[in-house]
Amino acid sequence: MAIIGSGPSGFYAAGQLLSTLGDGVEIDMYERLPTPFGLVRAGVAPDHPKIKSVIRVYEKTAANPNFRFFGNVEFGTHIHRHELDEHYHATIYAVGTPTDRTGDLPGEDLSGSWAATEFVGWYNGHPDYQDLSFDLSCERAVVVGNGNVAMDVARMLVLTPSELATTDIADQALEALAASKVKEILILGRRGPGQAAFTNPELREFGELSDADIAVEPEGLDLSDAVLEEGADGTATKNVEILREYAARAVVGHNKRIVLRFLSSPVAINGTDRVESITIARNELVVASDHKPRAQMTQERETVEAGLIFRAIGYRGIPLPQVPFDDHSGLIPNTGGRVLEGEGVLTGHYVVGWIKRGPSGVIGTNKKDSLETVNLLLDDYAAGKLSAPTAPHGAATEAFVLERRPNLVDYAGWEAIDSLEKSRGEPVGRPRIKMTRIDEMLDAVVRPPSE
Repeated sequence: MAIIGSGPSGFYAAGQLLSTLGDGVEIDMYERLPTPFGLVRAGVAPDHPKIKSVIRVYEKTAANPNFRFFGNVEFGTHIHRHELDEHYHATIYAVGTPTDRTGDLPGEDLSGSWAATEFVGWYNGHPDYQDLSFDLSCERAVVVGNGNVAMDVARMLVLTPSELATTDIADQALEALAASKVKEILILGRRGPGQAAFTNPELREFGELSDADIAVEPEGLDLSDAVLEEGADGTATKNVEILREYAARAVVGHNKRIVLRFLSSPVAINGTDRVESITIARNELVVASDHKPRAQMTQERETVEAGLIFRAIGYRGIPLPQVPFDDHSGLIPNTGGRVLEGEGVLTGHYVVGWIKRGPSGVIGTNKKDSLETVNLLLDDYAAGKLSAPTAPHGAATEAFVLERRPNLVDYAGWEAIDSLEKSRGEPVGRPRIKMTRIDEMLDAVVRPPSE
């Protein structure tokens, strides 16, 4: 089996196949970067090390002798769909949704207007984002969105230098954030508190910040009970309770402040050469005939000065060469995990994770999602629906990939990168100091003398 992508969903799929079939399956995992683990490495906020401990589960999968990691190999550039069909019974796409959804706002392209994905990748040391430069000299930043990514962005902007200095944040981000002049972060939610997508732990963290006050504008809180009575889950109910507690808090007078404003939508980003302000529309919460609350924009407008805008309104996938893609949803079309091509199933091709179902849930959600796909794959294999590979596997496949990508990084190569990052961090009390450039990573890989 081939798995494209090495994030949580890909590793869960690999682990489930190996535990079910044992020696009856061989898995090759392909990753564009030299480093595995996807958003666990490059998306989870640096101040959340406990979440990253899930990597230990993936390390057990990688230790299986029937598992191989081919890092620094890009699907569609170094290997292609038809070639995978020749070498494997099946291919699983686990590539995630790496780009942001745009709001199509006037002024969205102004300097100082950013996708949250860019900021997250920058402070987490993702190689794709290390040439970006964020001007943090303004006093107010606006974060558009009410999910956990919006919470992470806001929190990273108010953590103290000493709090950041003990994390695995990228060095250049650590330096820039320590010198930041941002004092206030305004978080805009299109709907009400009861419909916010953030989780309870993320919201609670705002109340524990050492140098930032938390303020909740009251609009929308009085509507929450009526909406929650329509059947909101426990997370939404608890979120509203936490927000009401924040709204009732006295201001401590910290150096920074986070303001949560609901029932608000941006309608324009203003400025000449760069972001200077944002125009915000007030919304009304309307319960539709399907009993789902929806935001309805009113004519009320307000313009707020700001020098930074972060859009955290969702992720979408990027098309893969020769792989079906639904441009409307930003996902690979599928039914339960079987990839669809036209009106039928694309035999031998499967999908897991966010590129399958959309960017929702937490890391653990991918385990159940991957199991659904793996069960369908196993059913297809048992029914004789998968075509046998025509090209040899094992060492011959590795030789084929090496010919295409001589500087591929195997799992031992990743372990060398991992070890060096940790050794750099230890003397200064950090879990690791990340390498943020691919050339630097490749230099850290110890290769046999014959290479």
